[in-house]
Amino acid sequence: MTAVSDTAAPTPEPLLCAAFAADLDAADFRSEPLRSLWGSEADDALARGTREPILRAISGDDGVLATLGRLLVLGMPQPTAAVEAALPQLGVQGLVSLGLATLTEDAVTPTALLRPQSFVDADGIGEWWIASDLDEVALDGALPADHVLGVGGASRTLAEIVMPLEVDRALDLGTGCGIQALLVSRHAASVVATDISARALAYAELNAMLNGARNIEFRLGSMFEPVEGEAFDLIVSNPPFVITPRVDGVPEYEYRDGGLVGDALVEQFVRTAPSYLTAGGAAQLLGNWESRVVESGLDRLSSWVPADVDLWVIQREELSPLGYAELWIRDGGTTPRDAAFTRLLAAWLDDFEERGVSAVGFGYILLRRPANPTATSLRRIERMPQPVSNVGGALRQGLEAHDLLADGLPTTLFTASDVTEARHLLPGNDDPSVIELRQGGGFARTLKVDSALAAFVGACDGDLTVVQIVSALADLFEVPLVDLWADLEPRIRQLVLDGLLHG
Repeated sequence: MTAVSDTAAPTPEPLLCAAFAADLDAADFRSEPLRSLWGSEADDALARGTREPILRAISGDDGVLATLGRLLVLGMPQPTAAVEAALPQLGVQGLVSLGLATLTEDAVTPTALLRPQSFVDADGIGEWWIASDLDEVALDGALPADHVLGVGGASRTLAEIVMPLEVDRALDLGTGCGIQALLVSRHAASVVATDISARALAYAELNAMLNGARNIEFRLGSMFEPVEGEAFDLIVSNPPFVITPRVDGVPEYEYRDGGLVGDALVEQFVRTAPSYLTAGGAAQLLGNWESRVVESGLDRLSSWVPADVDLWVIQREELSPLGYAELWIRDGGTTPRDAAFTRLLAAWLDDFEERGVSAVGFGYILLRRPANPTATSLRRIERMPQPVSNVGGALRQGLEAHDLLADGLPTTLFTASDVTEARHLLPGNDDPSVIELRQGGGFARTLKVDSALAAFVGACDGDLTVVQIVSALADLFEVPLVDLWADLEPRIRQLVLDGLLHG
């Protein structure tokens, strides 16, 4: 087992957090001012785990922003007098009382990081201050088992895919530093944030206080135990889904390892979550799933969801057992140069071999309890390696399209504003050999279509009904209307589901 942190968890205190926020605001301790202070190249280097460029850029700068940058962003000790000047309302003793630093005679040593985190949602652009444990750079070594992660790649990914919904009650299961609870709190009357780690909950509560979020309740416990018997309109989760060998000598990091074998934690979540949703409520999470010799991972995942629950899975990537093992061994701070790397790699590969794992998929899972229990449920399983944007909005639009089509095609359809058409012609040939419809946003789909469907999409501007357009095309192409309708209707429905057409 990896050692646990040798520093205590933060101690959230409302008045101290308010004073801290006031000092951070007065110092303009935000992403852009910091990036301007030390330069974009140095800022990007920090994201790759290198802080030397920042130190060089602010060498000799004893100003407030530089002091706070070294102390809170990089996790480096700073002179007591400089920190007192930078935090006039909170003071050094206040920082120590919050559990974010220790004090010696002439230096303040941070025990946590605090970094600005920008976000964009339906209300516009905003920014929060997010505290978390010291990272590998600040620790100059591997992470402790109870490490509380800041805003990483998975957190940003989940934030991008959560549907922009106004809800009454929301649940952030496995809240970690609390970033998802903060995001959801902007559009929910109340949020419950849970975690199995008391240390994580302390950071999450501190971050809520720092950023003025007052509608979040924090509860300690595993999976759905803290909310037994309750129901929510929206559940979001970045669960500890990383598949880790359950053998001695392999680190078990609380922020990523759920303590179960293989992908059993994702299976447990997917099987359990629907019973905690209100009618029409949705659950969204990130996850891994194993493909095995006898069954693909996507088929296994689909089998976990009851037939009366909507399921939309988007697999973003798939790794071999070797690639997966190397990724997560490195994530824990162990590199091939370290003596432990080969031993850990062998443990991962043995674990996969024991279950016959051939690949591990990663992606997004959306579950919904239909508001109308008699409606045909959605089953959508997709592989989508291409870059995507505004995924949350595209998912919401896809669910709305599914509900719309339950009553048949709308009378009139419109082409989405981000759809373009590309025609490919052989030299000297006037007839295109390939016609593509391209989606500019959302899932950025590119669909090959024929002349009839392309002409239909081109005519969907609201002037004619669907039937009128198809009738005109039947005359143009000199084919029976019934035959053309039988050919086009299912493909038109698919374009509506894909977001290229809307009612």
